[in-house]
Amino acid sequence: MTADLATDVFEEHRPLLMGVAYRMLGRVADAEDVVQDAWLRWSGADRAEVREPRAYLVRVTTRLAIDRLRQVQGRGEAYIGPWLPEPYLTEFGETAPDTADRAVLADTVSLAVLVVLESLSPLERAVFVLREAFGYPFAEIAALLDRGEPAVRQLAGRARRHVAERRPRYDVDPARRRELTERFLAAATDGDLDGLMSLLAPDVRLVGDSGGKAKAPVRILHTADKIARFLAGVGPAALPVMSFRPLEANGGPAVLGLVGDKPDTLLQLDIADGRIVAVYLVRNPDKLRHLAER
Repeated sequence: MTADLATDVFEEHRPLLMGVAYRMLGRVADAEDVVQDAWLRWSGADRAEVREPRAYLVRVTTRLAIDRLRQVQGRGEAYIGPWLPEPYLTEFGETAPDTADRAVLADTVSLAVLVVLESLSPLERAVFVLREAFGYPFAEIAALLDRGEPAVRQLAGRARRHVAERRPRYDVDPARRRELTERFLAAATDGDLDGLMSLLAPDVRLVGDSGGKAKAPVRILHTADKIARFLAGVGPAALPVMSFRPLEANGGPAVLGLVGDKPDTLLQLDIADGRIVAVYLVRNPDKLRHLAER
């Protein structure tokens, strides 16, 4: 395999590798580093011995992501306030050829699910991602991870039960989410308390991630009344100074708020039964920096 062909093969699989690495890590920069390390392994490998480049690249990427995840967990870093994954612009490309596969990919990269995945062990997370997001057979996952198939099945069952118990209920209809996002922004900008209350489910929660580097609630807020009053209080002052850019992040509609040309806030909503059940505000500037040029 020539160097040019090796590059073409890697670039063909880059979206898949980035999808695996991001779901494993929940951090864009770490996922990009892992994919770059996978490229270095690929460029230095004896590619004449590689029968299936896709399997080789996924195996290398998964193992590198497991190592990186263990390092992050081992550091035990304290984080100020609630934590959310870095927003990830989702362009599934050829990794999901039909609507059903795209829906699965969108669900497994959602903010709600990624928060739950943070509580899995690195191996459980790897098995869950490969099985649930990308549909790998158990035998192939076992080969990728150098584990026996029965052990992989146990890991998958444990991870699936854990996620099912903790995964919040929400609908993925993008048109409905976009409509409610527009109405939510209008009500918050106007300080329209009644309008906000009409959009929020009684048990709604607001998760604001600032990492202590921007203004946001230091705890998760609960109940429609408390969240509506909070938004009606801060919205009229904060939102009119922003411009808004719609985009798709983590498998669903989102809005990026900019002050000048600088990303300030990413907003995303989860809905269920036509009401907003979760409001996600990512305000940590370190997590928004990669969106500046998008």
